[in-house]
Amino acid sequence: MPPRPLAARSGPPPAGALRWAAMARPPAPLHRAAAAVAIVRHRRLSPRAFRALCAVAVVGLSLIIVTGAAVRLTGSGLGCPDWPTCADGNVVAPWQFHAWVEFGNRLVTAALSVLCVLAVGAALVRSTRRRDLTWLALGLIGGLLAEIVLGGVTVLEKLAPPFVMAHFLLAVAFLADAVVLYHRAGLPEEPIPGRPGRARVTGTVVPLVTREQSWLARMLLVATVVVITLGTVVTSTGPHGGAPQAPRFSYSLHDVAQLHGSSVEVYLLFTAVTLWLMWRTGAPRSVIRRGEVLLVTLVIQGGIGYTQYFLGVPAGLVELHVIGAVAVVLAVLRFNLGLAARQVEAVPAAAPAAGPVAA
Repeated sequence: MPPRPLAARSGPPPAGALRWAAMARPPAPLHRAAAAVAIVRHRRLSPRAFRALCAVAVVGLSLIIVTGAAVRLTGSGLGCPDWPTCADGNVVAPWQFHAWVEFGNRLVTAALSVLCVLAVGAALVRSTRRRDLTWLALGLIGGLLAEIVLGGVTVLEKLAPPFVMAHFLLAVAFLADAVVLYHRAGLPEEPIPGRPGRARVTGTVVPLVTREQSWLARMLLVATVVVITLGTVVTSTGPHGGAPQAPRFSYSLHDVAQLHGSSVEVYLLFTAVTLWLMWRTGAPRSVIRRGEVLLVTLVIQGGIGYTQYFLGVPAGLVELHVIGAVAVVLAVLRFNLGLAARQVEAVPAAAPAAGPVAA
């Protein structure tokens, strides 16, 4: 009598079959991990959503500079005297004003850390991955790690002025990286032949100003670094050290404030001359408008600076001055990033050709 087909057999399967099936099926944790990897691998972020995330990063990095200044101006720089814990081996701050001001700033930093990690992950799962965006996003992680370590060293060194200055200047560089990332995320791109899922920036770079004017605009970036650095020297000499026992520079506050004010005046004049030359040679309205924003921001910032000095450096005006410094950094970067455009060639497909985009 011939054997019955396998589907017609009744009763439990042989023990050997069960053993082989168990060996062929991966363990549950590995199975779940493989499923998660597959989901991430097939999850793609649109370029528009990625740029929106970059905009949030710019806002977050601007906010951390402002909240860091609030810690110093309220005398809460040593509210958490230990690092990475707050005090007495506890991560959470005790129920005290200065401790919670400092601890609140650390919480903002923690949220910013998550945002930077998300930016890197978004650059990797972007629908069209670009190398420049990935490296700039990794720069956010590098800047974040450097800021965390330097912040801890600053606390351990009891707010020594050189470390406080470096902490602020690094935050400004961190912000600049995010601004460039946001800008480049909006540039036109094209697929890389033979590399599915990869893209590169496309279009012909069209200068909107002359070479000499472009160099003048780049010099404004250098002037920004000089002015902000001198501003940190004034801060490290003045009364707001972050804590009553924080060491200060022994310079004359009048002398360093005068030096800082003179540098701002030169910066303002240099900006006005650059903008006038561009207007005289017929630079596009978009360039002139960005230059006007920078000029107005500098005027307001200078007015706040002189007012706070003559009023005895009140904490509220100093905080406004820090906000103004962030605005100047954003304005000068936006001005420089708009000095050229990318002209994308017409595509004979149904989709219309894109116009010039700021390069």
